[in-house]
Amino acid sequence: MDTVSNAVHYIFLGAAACFVLGLHLMNHPRTARRGNTLSAAAMAVAIGATVWLVADQGRISSTGWVVLVCGGLVGATLGLWAAREVRMTAMPQLVSLFNAVGGGAAALIAVNDLLQADDPAALGARVSLPGALDIVIGAVTFSGSLVAAGKLQGIVSGAPVTFPGARLLNVLLPASFAVGTVWLVLAPDSRAAVYGLGAVALLFGVTMVLPIGGADMPVVIALLNAFTGSAVAMAGFVLDETALIIAGMLVSSSGGILTKLMADAMNRSIANVVVGGFGTGDSVPAASGAGEVVAQVRSLSADDVAIQLAYAGKVVFVPGYGLAAAQAQHELGALAELLTAHGVNVSYAVHPVAGRMPGHMNVLLAEANVPYTQLKEMDEANAEFAQADVALVVGANDVTNPMARRPGNAISGMPILDVDKAKSVVVIKRSMGQGYAGIDNELYTDPKTGMFFTDAKKGLAELKAAVGEFVG
Repeated sequence: MDTVSNAVHYIFLGAAACFVLGLHLMNHPRTARRGNTLSAAAMAVAIGATVWLVADQGRISSTGWVVLVCGGLVGATLGLWAAREVRMTAMPQLVSLFNAVGGGAAALIAVNDLLQADDPAALGARVSLPGALDIVIGAVTFSGSLVAAGKLQGIVSGAPVTFPGARLLNVLLPASFAVGTVWLVLAPDSRAAVYGLGAVALLFGVTMVLPIGGADMPVVIALLNAFTGSAVAMAGFVLDETALIIAGMLVSSSGGILTKLMADAMNRSIANVVVGGFGTGDSVPAASGAGEVVAQVRSLSADDVAIQLAYAGKVVFVPGYGLAAAQAQHELGALAELLTAHGVNVSYAVHPVAGRMPGHMNVLLAEANVPYTQLKEMDEANAEFAQADVALVVGANDVTNPMARRPGNAISGMPILDVDKAKSVVVIKRSMGQGYAGIDNELYTDPKTGMFFTDAKKGLAELKAAVGEFVG
């Protein structure tokens, strides 16, 4: 090993250590930004070291350098633009697209390495086996993530999309992966094996995600993130790059743990989620006065709610996707600051699967500079609802529905926030529309629940102004 190769090897090890440390720092909101910065810096250094090694070995032509530089500039520009311009409501879609890009890039690495080898027939199982796994996992991640992003964006129906024979197809396609992998290991120079394996994996990514409804999107996003990490790790084995293997396995293992946590938060197995058919996506709001549920609803004005908040001793805010859709996190934070200054004990009850991706509400509230000490996870929050004078629900639906405590419905057994145990409940919502599970929320017809029908951003601004008058 020459001097440059030796130096790059140690740089890769250092970068891998920074990845581990960065992931550790992400365990807590106070240090998460520092961990993200450290990991990004380590990846930049690793990329720079790779370019240095390739340049030293003279493995790229002048045309290759042009492609490399242009690709890097385009990717960096798009990434920077997306980070700055994409709204928080579209962040789940962006994460899905990032998963697609990562999985697709990893699969292309294996395809290129297998097809462009000097003697493909001489490739051993050490390269062809991880190469086959890379193609399968990467291609599934690519197409599956695109479908997930389409569901989140509304391009593809958020409801489970099924067709006759879909379940059988989802059994046969994975079985064909084993056949294709064995074929590629035995005949690494077979272009038919490479292209066939990739095509089948792309198809499976589509058929796997289509039957999964909107209620399971947080689990799906975490699962596809784990897939991306696995594909990157396999690419590392193909290229014999230690840093890539470590980075990929870190993403895979952390994504796998997150997927399990998200599934547990819904009291469902990962297998049950992947089988699909749960959740109906966004449903059409029920027409006012159309039935018994609407007739029992008690409507409140901004002044009605403001009086309750101003004279409460303890208020618990319950954020949901409606908060993100209205981009009302700053208004919610401002209202909380006003109440806190008035001596009200304020906290936020955050359900693990509230929103459309893991940690969605935490990210929103952090953007509004909400104190981390006020954020309560589900178990801790549920212990406080009985002492709360007011529980203010902002756009949350299924995660507050008492029907989950009874068998025989779409959300049976799913752990929920015990909002109905508060002394008074106020729900800010634009209409009586149902959540992802497609069922009515019994909380809305509870005698102690009042509905403040308005856009979350506008409604919270009105509440802040009204509360200010009462406490001023």
